[in-house]
Amino acid sequence: MALALNLGRRGMGRVWPNPAVGCVIVQGGVIVGRGRTADGGRPHAETAALAQAGAAARGATAYVTLEPCAHFGKTPPCAQALIDAGVARVVIALGDPDPRVAGRGVQMLRDAGIAVTTDILADQARVDHAGFLLRITHNRPFVTLKLAGTLDGRIATATGESQWITGPEARRAVHMMRARHDAVMVGAGTVRADDPSLTVRGLGIARQPVRVVVSRGMKIPADCQLARTARETPVYLCHGANSDASAWVDQGAQSLPCAVSAGQIDPLAAMNALADRGITRVFCEGGGMLAASLLSAGLVDRLVVFTAGQAIGAEGTPALAAMGIDRLAQAPRFVLEQVQPLGGDIMHIWRRA
Repeated sequence: MALALNLGRRGMGRVWPNPAVGCVIVQGGVIVGRGRTADGGRPHAETAALAQAGAAARGATAYVTLEPCAHFGKTPPCAQALIDAGVARVVIALGDPDPRVAGRGVQMLRDAGIAVTTDILADQARVDHAGFLLRITHNRPFVTLKLAGTLDGRIATATGESQWITGPEARRAVHMMRARHDAVMVGAGTVRADDPSLTVRGLGIARQPVRVVVSRGMKIPADCQLARTARETPVYLCHGANSDASAWVDQGAQSLPCAVSAGQIDPLAAMNALADRGITRVFCEGGGMLAASLLSAGLVDRLVVFTAGQAIGAEGTPALAAMGIDRLAQAPRFVLEQVQPLGGDIMHIWRRA
């Protein structure tokens, strides 16, 4: 199952709206088939593993990181494919809460006389499939917030200079994280200040994440990199319903009108809109107002902080905008998962408590 989970992770950021599933088929102690959900979501992991195993799948054990699907969609049910292949046993890490599955896959297998074992490495599978699970159960994607700043928590000087606070090793790590998410998100201020492309570069990645811009009033230039390349790599605009996004839409961007709350895009509404489009994992790169709104709304599931060995001082731009916190008990709390030096910087990874 550990191998199946590892295979599944290779599909992160590449298979949405489907889950990044892995499957390993074992016959007589020998691996005869392995597969993951293919880029774009099809074929499914079980189908890929069965195709590799061929006739050796008969009487074998299949290890799958998520309950095999039981419904006809764009492909036939994976539960039926396992039955037709004649496997003797299926070991499943985690049940699928999708109402079209939700135990039906397990029941199909058992009704066909196949032995089924569940909840193997379920905790790890729950982490790996968190984006898919949140989209099904809460209609929102898994959110990773990235902050990169100085020792005193500043992301730019008083004049707005910010490139580059962190070094090349940290920037390469950011590109790797982008590649493992379905979408990369920034606020309008970041677009105006940095004119980013938000693409994955230097890794040989063919499938790029969707670029998401959150802008209440769409006061962002339509001649920036994101707008100009919207037909090449998708751009989603989470904007106020009364704002004009036509200049971006004309260049290929997709409009996602969202509710406005307290003068800014409601962060949950934006996440709901992305989930409705099939997005399961979002990598947010700021700026300060967007980061603060996501934290205040309790929507940050993982926090990645890059700290550089510099200090700018109080006149610099803070990593987070005001959050209206008067008491420590109101502050979002995270649990440290990892600390890693990267060149001259330090990366901290935290999960929501």
